[in-house]
Amino acid sequence: MAANGFTPWPEETALAHRRAGYWQGRPLPELLHDWAAAHGPRTALVHGATRLTYFQLDRRVNRMAAGLRLRGIAPGKRVVVQLPNTPEFVITVFALMRAGAVPVLAPTDRREPEIAQLTAGTEAVGYVGPAVHRGFDHAAMAARIAAGSTSLRRILTLAAPGEQAGGFAVLPGGCLAFPLHTVDEAPVPDHRLDASDVAFFLLPGGTTASSGGAPAPPRLVGRTHDDYAYQLRATTELLGLGPEDVYLAVLPAESALALGCPGILGTLAAGGTVVLLDDPEPDAAFAAIARERVTVTSVTPSVAVRWLDALDGAEADLGSLRVLQIGGARLHPGLAARVEPGFGCRLQQVYGGAEGLLTATRLDDPRDVVLTTRGRPLSPADEIRIDAPEGEAGELLTRGPYTPRGPYRSPGHDARAFTPDGFHRTGDLARLTPEGNLVVEGRAEDLVIPEG
Repeated sequence: MAANGFTPWPEETALAHRRAGYWQGRPLPELLHDWAAAHGPRTALVHGATRLTYFQLDRRVNRMAAGLRLRGIAPGKRVVVQLPNTPEFVITVFALMRAGAVPVLAPTDRREPEIAQLTAGTEAVGYVGPAVHRGFDHAAMAARIAAGSTSLRRILTLAAPGEQAGGFAVLPGGCLAFPLHTVDEAPVPDHRLDASDVAFFLLPGGTTASSGGAPAPPRLVGRTHDDYAYQLRATTELLGLGPEDVYLAVLPAESALALGCPGILGTLAAGGTVVLLDDPEPDAAFAAIARERVTVTSVTPSVAVRWLDALDGAEADLGSLRVLQIGGARLHPGLAARVEPGFGCRLQQVYGGAEGLLTATRLDDPRDVVLTTRGRPLSPADEIRIDAPEGEAGELLTRGPYTPRGPYRSPGHDARAFTPDGFHRTGDLARLTPEGNLVVEGRAEDLVIPEG
């Protein structure tokens, strides 16, 4: 069931990706069954004192999927998910997919104008979020949005501390209550997923309200089961991730790095352990790394600076770390040079976002490549085009087996972000080194994007 408004890959291109083995026709919830069968008693998720095995994770996903269907979340419907880094984020995303619904992943820092626009733009029938998070009342916000919405009818919130821990609580005004224990024996929904369907929608980085205060139309990126499963396999292989690895998720769970580069989902695909932390500050992060023997984590340059500064004079046990991924904004070579001696682990620079194209330095790359570039493309099928003479910087365009071929219901200039032959205009100024490594110089804000 293709999501209305999603631009599919051309049939001939999709067939080529399947023949090459990039797309394997396995929906993500089906893969979770495989992971549970292969790694059942191993620890999948850690959050504070909470530890869930793969068996427990898969069972909780089944229970929630059954409850969602019983409470009117039908296949093909969209549900906004705005949850912090907790096990419920992972459970909810998989449960919605297993029930046939499509999660729309939103950061917890987005507020009413943006969430209202997101709800309207996707015709979302449900919202899942915390009751209160960092002092903000998400439950009240969701209730106000529902009052003015023609589609939103199901609002689910995480229980407050001490109230049905791990489940959901009723909202004021009679909105839906969803305690998980009430569906322990419910059957798993009988809905056949197609791996070519949209698995979830992501917000690209930088999607905000307009400068005048009015909310901008939501820019959304639809990712299919096929393309995202391939991304997970490829990034996991690139890092050599395995069952003994422990990944610390300190960036927001729905962000590109934390979700699937390989991030949370890639670690689960490899049979490793995911430690969820809703606080990237050094004290909390260093304590989690030491306690759980974290081997891999992902941060932005600003977080890396705070962590490096905190190391001065601190007694932090970071000996388990083997790779620190840094992505997002450009990493200055001087800062990059501090990472490996400071943390005693390998630095991997990563470029990429919700829209696709991932490049990364390899763990055996020469030091100058790691310090000054974003590495090479993830897939041999990635196509890169630079709108400039060879060796010079120009706008970066790309297409490939995990880069969507068009915008989702995005009029105006967003529709011009794709060329007629399916290349995505990233908006980044970049160049390629003679060895094929990507160097991102900045944003192409002043470039004129031609019509058509």
